[in-house]
Amino acid sequence: MTCTLSSNKVTVIGAGVVGLATATALVERGAEVTILERSPELGGNASWLAGGMLAPFCEGESAPATVVEHGAKALDWWAARVPGVLRNGTVVVTPPRDIGEIDRFASRTREWERVDADSIAALEPDLAGRFRKGLFYASEGHLDPRVAMAALREELLRRGAEIRLGEEVAPPLPLFAGEGWVAGRGNYDDPHPALRATFSRFAGEGVVVDCRGYSARDTLPELRGVRGEMLLVRTREIALTRPVRLLHPRIPLYVVPRADGLFMIGATMIESADRGGVSVRSAIELLSAAYALHPAFGEAEIVEMRADVRPAFPDNEPRIVERGGRIYVNGFYRHGFLLAPHYAQWAAERILASRGAGFAAECRRQSELAAQADRRDPELSEFLDAALAGISEHSGSS
Repeated sequence: MTCTLSSNKVTVIGAGVVGLATATALVERGAEVTILERSPELGGNASWLAGGMLAPFCEGESAPATVVEHGAKALDWWAARVPGVLRNGTVVVTPPRDIGEIDRFASRTREWERVDADSIAALEPDLAGRFRKGLFYASEGHLDPRVAMAALREELLRRGAEIRLGEEVAPPLPLFAGEGWVAGRGNYDDPHPALRATFSRFAGEGVVVDCRGYSARDTLPELRGVRGEMLLVRTREIALTRPVRLLHPRIPLYVVPRADGLFMIGATMIESADRGGVSVRSAIELLSAAYALHPAFGEAEIVEMRADVRPAFPDNEPRIVERGGRIYVNGFYRHGFLLAPHYAQWAAERILASRGAGFAAECRRQSELAAQADRRDPELSEFLDAALAGISEHSGSS
């Protein structure tokens, strides 16, 4: 038996925004990518319900500085790859009784300009006469997440990636590299249990990158669920050209315009992993806040009302974690579309670098440790000798 380890095969688990962006970054760097998604169709995840705001400076009001820094580059990344990315900025307003919220928000963010009633009316005519003071973040933008995800999928397929929907993937196991092991199903007899741990980092069809979001809590117990609820409504009585954030001490809200008279209204942030439907209280609060932004929303048609759970680490910042034979890209909290480009590129660079010069040395080190653990097994020793010969051959051709 010979050891054959491919230098450019990568399996990505999860076809949410993080999985698709990571697969895109890998394909663009020459990797051969397979994406496994348990949902039978694109969109069975929290990414499908996102607002799609590329608003790093507004997010800086409550997010760490790294979110602003990494998110500032997202607009260009998305605009280069998907249609419909708009660079119209973000308007932030507040009801007259809460006018102090504008100063508070401004003190915690940057890259804004103050706008008065006339400026707000010039930016969004349908808001004329409704707000006296606000902030305008001219360098921000937005996209439609569903359009963007579909576009990434089509480009991945065009470039030769394989996307398998309805593919249930088993929890991570320390398995030996070989066809069929990605989903925890071997198609040959395991030669020795020790080998599974030895080569777990390269189990399956190349490196395995897990982008399952909160579903990865089976291996990342430090993840917590943050429930988000959204409404999708349609009205022809109001037009907006950019996201509008309504500041409110209790019910902050954003409204994001989409095509065909659609508006996404969000978003609640509830410390819960409950994936049930939108609660009556949340629906009333979201609709009441939308009505406060403009009464026309009171007559809007409710097209969709859904909730899902976002994954978050304790510090609310994403991480790239290597554990149990997989590389995890996870913990995006409420910043999936904003931060996916940065972490996707970082992960791709790490993954492909590991297949270069350091690959053979790491495999040899792990193989020698396994051999020391079981020197009494002649069959294992013989197999390791053959494996190391294969690794050396691979290293010489890298």
